[in-house]
Amino acid sequence: MTIQVFGHKAPDTDSTGSPIIWAWYLSEIQGRPAEAKLLGEPNTEAAFVLERWSLAKPEIIETVGEAAPCVVVDTNNPDELPADINAADLLQIIDHHKLTGGIKTKSPIDITMRPLACTATIMHDLMGADAAKMPEAIKGAMLSCILSDTMEFRSPTTTEHDKALAESLAADLGIDIAGYAAEMFAAKSDVSAFSDAELIRMDSKINEIDGVKFRVSVLETTAPQIPLDRKASIVETMKTVCAEDGVDHVLFFVIDILKEEATLLIPNDTVKTVAEKSFGATVSGDSVVLPGILSRKKQIIPNLKM
Repeated sequence: MTIQVFGHKAPDTDSTGSPIIWAWYLSEIQGRPAEAKLLGEPNTEAAFVLERWSLAKPEIIETVGEAAPCVVVDTNNPDELPADINAADLLQIIDHHKLTGGIKTKSPIDITMRPLACTATIMHDLMGADAAKMPEAIKGAMLSCILSDTMEFRSPTTTEHDKALAESLAADLGIDIAGYAAEMFAAKSDVSAFSDAELIRMDSKINEIDGVKFRVSVLETTAPQIPLDRKASIVETMKTVCAEDGVDHVLFFVIDILKEEATLLIPNDTVKTVAEKSFGATVSGDSVVLPGILSRKKQIIPNLKM
C-alpha cells in the first residue's frame, strides 16, 4: 500500500513542504511508494511556496483509514491529526516539537525528534548522502520550510545547523535569502481573504493549563496592522471558535516579524491574567505588546501560567 505522509491540521509551510520532501525520499530513494497529504488548506505562504517551485498541492484528507500505512511529520500531537490516527498503521514520526503523548501504535516505530527549528532540517540529516540527489523543487521546498520556521533566522528556535543548511541550499539554488524570505513573508501577510475564524485557526495549537484548555494561535506577518484593524471582530469570533472547538479560551498573538514582537489580544480577565503571569506584562487595554516574543514553541507555550 502507498504510504501517506502528512503533518498537522492547518498546514503551514513546514507542514506542507515536509510531507512532500519525505514522500519524495521514501518513493525515489527507498523505493517505498509514498504520497504527501494535507489535513487542510495550506496557508498563503505555503501556497506561494508550492507555486514558486511548481509543486502540486497534495490531496487534502480528513481520515487516514484503518491499518493504512502513514508517516507523521512536524507534530506528534493527536489533537492535530486525523481522529482515526490510532487505527492507522503509523510507521514513523519526524518532529521538532515537545513530546505530547496520546498516539498509540500497532508495533514499535521509527521516531526522530530533535531540538532543531525545522522538520525539514531533520529530514536532510536522515537522508545522509542521499540528500545530494534532491531535485531543485525538493531543495526549494526544504529551504522554504527552514526560512519559514526560523522567520529568516530571527526566531530563538534557530540553530546554527538550520542556518547553515539554509545557506547551503540557497547557494545551490542561486537564491538570495533576504529577497526570497521577503517574498514568502509578503505572501504570509496577505490575510485579507480569510475570515476571522480562519485567522484564529490558521496556525494554532491546543494547550491545557491547570485544566483550562486554550487554543494558542499565532499570526506571523510583516503587516501586523492588517489583522489588528480587525481586532474587535476577531475577539467576538473567539467565542464561536471556543464553542465549536471545545476550548475554554483563545490566545491570539500577532507576531510582527520585522519588529520582533508580539501583540496579544486581551478578550477577558482570564487572558489578561495569563498575559501578566506568563510574560510579566502590564495589561491596561484590549491588547498588549510583548517585545522579543516570536516563537510559540520556545517562548509562548512553555511560559504559559494561570
